[in-house]
Formats: sequence, C-alpha cells, structure tokens
Amino acid sequence: MATLLHVDSSINGANSWSKKVTATFAEEWRKANPEGEYIYRDLGAEPIEHLTAEAYAALNTDPAEHTPEQAEHWKVSGRVHAEVDAADVILLGVPMYNFSIPSTLKSWMDRIATQKYAADADGRSPLSDKKLIVATARGGSYAPGTPRASFEHQEPYLRSFFTFLGLTDDVHFLNTEMTLSHVVPALEQFKHVFDATSEQAHSRARELATAAA
Repeated sequence: MATLLHVDSSINGANSWSKKVTATFAEEWRKANPEGEYIYRDLGAEPIEHLTAEAYAALNTDPAEHTPEQAEHWKVSGRVHAEVDAADVILLGVPMYNFSIPSTLKSWMDRIATQKYAADADGRSPLSDKKLIVATARGGSYAPGTPRASFEHQEPYLRSFFTFLGLTDDVHFLNTEMTLSHVVPALEQFKHVFDATSEQAHSRARELATAAA
C-alpha cells in the first residue's frame, strides 16, 4: 500500500498558489491510490518550532539515553521521521518568501538533516527510492534568462538539500510564477506568464500523480 506525505508551508491558507497545486496532486493521487495512506502537514497553520540546542541534541542521541527535555523534543522530531519513513511520495508546497523558502519548512527540513538520512559515498540513503514533488509559487519570474534569475534560491537550495539526503532519482519541480500579476498593477502585463505556468504546474501535477499510482 502506497503512502503520500503532503507538506504545505504557505501562510496564505486557501489563497495559496502552491497549495492549489499540491491539492491537485493529492486529489489525483488519492483517486489513483484508493487504498493508499495519506499523511498531511500544514506548516503554515501548525509550524514546527525552530531547531534549538536541546532539539538538536535529541536528534543526535539514542532515544534510550534522552534527558526528559530531549525526550520532549523527540516527540516532534520522531513523528516527522516516522512520516518521512512511511512515505513513498513526498509532496511539498513551497511559496517563495524573500527569494527562498519559508522558515517553517526549514524547521521541518532541519529535523531530517541527520546522519540517519545522509547519503553514503554512493549517494544512496533511506530516502533514495522515494519520489519528491515540489510545487513552488513565486510572486515574480525567476526563470533562466530573466533579470532576477540569480535571486532564485528555492529550487537550487532544495535540490542541494535533498541531494545531501540521497533523494535525486525521482525529483520534480512544478513552478508557478508571477502570482502577483493579478494583484499588483505594475505586474499586470505579466498575467500571461502566471496563466501559462499555473496551467502547466496543475497539468504536470495530475500527470505525475497518475504515474505514481
């Protein structure tokens, strides 16, 4: 039985463009996998606390040797690990905040950036056989060749992070750009970029969800 782990990180609730794409994927995946397990986290609504010294120590200490404080932190990290371990497909909704990712998503990532998941000398890890789908949303356009292409620190960072964790074989980015073109008058001329990238992201989400069945 397949398992989908769906993690959103937008603060914008139902108005989130990244959330709309992950919802499309999740809906199609669940149709294609009626017996599958679905795990959902909304980091925008229920954030994981940022990493502290005690939380970091808990990640790197045998649970049998945890102090009471470390044991409390491990309740959070251990659940994150259990969800990641169970997943066959990891689906991330990632809006661009100030040219990078939300700090809430970084907090989630910090919980799995451990030796348990680190790639070995051959680039393999317990995550290597999983599929990763990342739905991004950007207010402007950061595509190659655009004036602000060098400001784009979402996809390169996430690719580097998951390469460190050995998840490289089945990784897909669905990028929706110019989301602000519908609300910022100065960007109105770029609505066609949003329309095209949004349509492409949803279409690809449906395609990948069916292929993951």
